[in-house]
Amino acid sequence: MIPSPQIPEVPAGCRLLGITGAPGAGKTTLAVALGLPAVPMDGFHYADVELVRRGLLDRKGAPETFDAEGYAALLRRVRAGEEDVVAPMFERDLEQPLAGAIPVPATGTVVTEGNYLLLDEPRWRAVRAEIDVVWHVVIDDSVRLDRLVARHVEFGKSPDEAWAWVARVDQANAARIEAARDRADLVVDLTDWRP
Repeated sequence: MIPSPQIPEVPAGCRLLGITGAPGAGKTTLAVALGLPAVPMDGFHYADVELVRRGLLDRKGAPETFDAEGYAALLRRVRAGEEDVVAPMFERDLEQPLAGAIPVPATGTVVTEGNYLLLDEPRWRAVRAEIDVVWHVVIDDSVRLDRLVARHVEFGKSPDEAWAWVARVDQANAARIEAARDRADLVVDLTDWRP
């Protein structure tokens, strides 16, 4: 169990627990700390070759740069308890999705985490429809922004490029995500949480 009063218990009988929040808010860290199998939304990024074809590479990470329909279909299979479901993952070293990388158990609670679980758009409503409960995580914005810049630098951007990307892309995405937070079942503040 996570030693923090800020992290609630996973509801009994929950098959799919969604964790959402702005980029850098701590979604993945919380999902890992829960110790449950996880299906990350990031595995459903379109590959760069497809983003180039669609003219979207310069805003990779925005809602339209994901295969939301494929994500919803995989979550539907998880919800149904299908055997041999294998989810994609996002490989940060390559900055590309990898198909068939994460085996998903047919029983028990599975966490799915990603930015857009609560967007009120048809393709993202289909994702939300497959999830039992969605927690929206928040954290102090200065901490979140520092994390984002550090992540971009770690994976190859210069500090100036990282700050520019955060300002132009990540912050625009964060605004859309935060505008949908009232659709969450619970808002979880991770500002003082130490995993």
